[in-house]
Amino acid sequence: QVQLVESGGGLVQAGGPLRLSCAASGRTFSTNTMGWFRQAPGKEREFVGAISWSGGSTYYADSVKGRFTISRDHAKKTVYLQKNSLNPEDTAVYYCAAAHDRASTVLREYDYWGQGTQVTVSS
Repeated sequence: QVQLVESGGGLVQAGGPLRLSCAASGRTFSTNTMGWFRQAPGKEREFVGAISWSGGSTYYADSVKGRFTISRDHAKKTVYLQKNSLNPEDTAVYYCAAAHDRASTVLREYDYWGQGTQVTVSS
């Protein structure tokens, strides 16, 4: 099993930055990909971005490309989501997820999920 704990959410003004963290524990060696998803009120959970543990390749949704950056720290078993130029449409609960297989944008291909952290962007 793999446990994921997100942190760093909160209230931020539009245009500001925010960094989320996802700390992984347990059998992390069995996972290949870490992903970030988000779910806004009344909407389905959507892919934000992903990173491979090994090579560090990153993938982003078009809606966040150029504004969000994913990175990882092997020693700390932690993945980060740096968000810049936030706008109210970025308001959502952000979830960290881990997959055994290669990076995917598909929600069901992720095997483990964190509890989520709320991000609210005020205009």
